[in-house]
Amino acid sequence: MSVRPRSRREFIYGGLAFGGLALVGCSPSSDERAATDPKGGSAGGAPATVQKAAMTVYRDPSCGCCEAWAKIAEDAGYQVTLLDDNNMTAVKQRLGVPAELASCHTAVVGDYVIEGHVPLEEVDRLLRERPSDIKGIAVPGMPLGSPGMEVPDGTKEPFQVIAFDATGRTSIYKA
Repeated sequence: MSVRPRSRREFIYGGLAFGGLALVGCSPSSDERAATDPKGGSAGGAPATVQKAAMTVYRDPSCGCCEAWAKIAEDAGYQVTLLDDNNMTAVKQRLGVPAELASCHTAVVGDYVIEGHVPLEEVDRLLRERPSDIKGIAVPGMPLGSPGMEVPDGTKEPFQVIAFDATGRTSIYKA
């Protein structure tokens, strides 16, 4: 089977299609748009949703998927500060991330460390439940289809969210 190179037109159309899908995937649902108006109150007159926590995301300056994950966190309501660091190994060691759980970026939110492409609903759950025996949660590596690692064809590799404690002991947080 031979594969021919893509023409410039196919490349541009493919990029436009991917960009359109990315915009649609990141846009709020009609329920989310209806829940809160831009002036801070909600559509039903109740107080607006509480602003989520500040989050610092450390990343290697050459990594684009880290920026994509940070944007997803920002879109989910987190106040994100993105910090470039050329020595991510040192950042992970300082924050107590076990080496076997390493991914491309490391975030700190509240008292917790978030390693890699963790779904934001799991970050929300961690902050809501506030377990005292967990230092952080991680998605090791960079699985396709995880937040920030989406691909145009929709491929999703299975992944687990792993919890870790201050001693480096790990457990399944979400399978």
